Amino acid sequence: MTKEALCAAALAARKQAYAPYSDCLVGAALLATDGTLYTGCNVENAGYTPTNCAERTAVFKAVSEGEREFTAIAVAGGMGDSIDPACTPCGVCRQVLAEFCAADMPVILGTPENLRVLTLGD
Repeated sequence: MTKEALCAAALAARKQAYAPYSDCLVGAALLATDGTLYTGCNVENAGYTPTNCAERTAVFKAVSEGEREFTAIAVAGGMGDSIDPACTPCGVCRQVLAEFCAADMPVILGTPENLRVLTLGD
């Protein structure tokens, strides 16, 4: 799967985000080593702690289906209708990803037309 296709999947997942408190809408697309794609969106809660980020939603969906190995993740996030290619996974999401992913795994940010690639270790 191309980086652009992963970004497009993250953008599609972003449409399901529930963020009435911050208006920061995030979608993620996590690619398993077998080619299966798992998507997730952020789900906010009035009590901040129960909020779940898009990246963790995707990881938890994958792990709950028996997946344990991943090759890339794309994240599309930003305020309202804008997508910010500087919107990276938070520290908690990086820790969860590090449980299952190599430090050199690509983390693709932004849109298919304006993307940025880092590694999980970055």
